[in-house]
Amino acid sequence: MSSLYLSDDLEPEAVADSVTITGAEARHAVTVGRTRVGETISIGNGRGLIVTGTVTTAAPGELTIAADRIQRVDAASPRLVLVQALAKGDRDELAVQAATELGVDAVIPWSASRSISRWDAAKAVKGRDRWATIAREATKQSIRPWATEVLDLASTKQLAVLAGSTRMLLLEPTATLALTEIDLETEEQHPAAADIVIVVGPEGGIAPAELDALGAAGARAVRLGASVLRTSTAGPAAIAVLNARLGRW
Repeated sequence: MSSLYLSDDLEPEAVADSVTITGAEARHAVTVGRTRVGETISIGNGRGLIVTGTVTTAAPGELTIAADRIQRVDAASPRLVLVQALAKGDRDELAVQAATELGVDAVIPWSASRSISRWDAAKAVKGRDRWATIAREATKQSIRPWATEVLDLASTKQLAVLAGSTRMLLLEPTATLALTEIDLETEEQHPAAADIVIVVGPEGGIAPAELDALGAAGARAVRLGASVLRTSTAGPAAIAVLNARLGRW
C-alpha cells in the first residue's frame, strides 16, 4: 500500500504526466518517510483528488511521481461532523485522530460547561491549529481523498443554531433511544443530505442544561450501548456505527 502526501494547491487540470511536491511536505517524505526513487506513493489535495505513481525524483526539497493512476472522489453525503468537547490531557486530540481515520468530514471543538480544559482567544487559535495538524496527519495515514476540516471553537449557543439545520445527535448514556435505532433516511425535519452531527461531552458528560438547550433546538439524545465510553472513544465509536449504517463500510 502506498503512502499519501498532501499538496493543497494541486488541481485536476494541473495533473499531466507527473506531479511534484516541494517544501516541507517533500522534505518529510524523503527525510522522515525515507521515500526513494522506484517506490509507489500517492499525492492528493485533500479535496477528492489522489494521484498515484512511481517516484522519479526524491530530493529533500522536491518529490516527483509519474501519474500512473488518477482518482477523483466525490465528497460524502451526508457529511459526518463530530462536535468534540474540550477534554483534559490529550483525550480530545485522540478523538480527533481516530475520528479522522474513521472518516469524519469535519470536527468542531466545543467549550462545554463541564470541560476542564479551557481555551481563551489565544489558545483557541493554537488549539484549532493543533487539531488541524492532527487531522491532516491522520488523513494522510488513512489515505483519505478528502481531508477532515477542523472548524473554530463553538459555544453551546452556537451549537443550538447548528442544530436547526442539521441532524444533531447527542451521545448520552441515559438516553432511551439507541444510535442504531435512528432512521437516517426518512427523518421529516431535515433532508437525507443534511449533515449528521455527533456531539460528545467532556469527562463529566453533557450537562442537563446543555441537553435541554440543544434538545429544544432540535437535537436528539442517543446512546451507544450499555457501557459508558471515554470522551476520546465515544465519537469514533459513533462514527464507526454510522459508517456501517450508511453503507460506507
